[in-house]
Amino acid sequence: MRLVFAGTPSVAIPSLEALVASDHEVVAVVTRPDAARGRSKRLVPSEVGQWAADHGIPTLKPTHPRDPGFVAALTELAPDACPVVAYGALVPQHVLDIPRFGWINLHFSLLPRWRGAAPVQRALIAGDTVTGATTFRLVRELDAGPVYGTTELPLIGTETAGEVLATLADQGATLLLDTIDALATTEPNPQTDEDAVTLAPKITVEEARLDWTLPADHLDRLIRGCSPEPMAWTTPGDERFKIALGRPTGEAGLAPGEVRAEKRRVLVGTGTTALELVRVQPQGKKEMAGADWGRGLHGVEAWFA
Repeated sequence: MRLVFAGTPSVAIPSLEALVASDHEVVAVVTRPDAARGRSKRLVPSEVGQWAADHGIPTLKPTHPRDPGFVAALTELAPDACPVVAYGALVPQHVLDIPRFGWINLHFSLLPRWRGAAPVQRALIAGDTVTGATTFRLVRELDAGPVYGTTELPLIGTETAGEVLATLADQGATLLLDTIDALATTEPNPQTDEDAVTLAPKITVEEARLDWTLPADHLDRLIRGCSPEPMAWTTPGDERFKIALGRPTGEAGLAPGEVRAEKRRVLVGTGTTALELVRVQPQGKKEMAGADWGRGLHGVEAWFA
């Protein structure tokens, strides 16, 4: 089958690798335009764009999928299908109609739960006990197209969003390849359970701010759901202080936001019991162990707002 793959971040690369290694022909890759990064603001390709360049695959980088030049190029390529993983732009209907089997999206949730840009993050924050990935045909409505297949991943309650995404990227690559293999003989099933729909918009920086009056288990889920991006944060004084990983301890005795630095750990009071700071990132510094940061307190009283 003749394919044009669409994706942007590194989480899409396992799927691209699987399709390139298969019997299908990946004739081009579509990704977001190069973006300015770092202090130099040098334009850098996306992770998928760089992978495609390294492997000699022609790459299209439209500002928007409706751009006439892109529409003409995709029409000329005449793909049978366009597999999609985290591309990052809405595809208009006349472009969805170009490949004969449509655009086949790999989405990191069990649809119709968690439609949107941050399904894994929202699943962890909500305390879901299972997540997974779904392949479906793109339609104009957000993540509402008919489903080809799913793969499940149980959650034990200690994973970060980054860890879950890495696992689902690999699991999902197999699912996407199986879906593409069967496209010519398989019809997708409509998403019919509208009562099960939940939305997963991108997490804002303000949403990632920690409210220490909330229960420890709630804060733990928020921290894991925001790790590694945008990373949960708080404010000791006027500086933003990021927390990459915490751990509920079940220990009482600290007021919400009160920090206690011990020899081998740092605890913070919450609305219930204390939370241990496992990995932190003070402003202007690299990520470090919470205990290493705590040694710099030297017995000074500290509070998080």
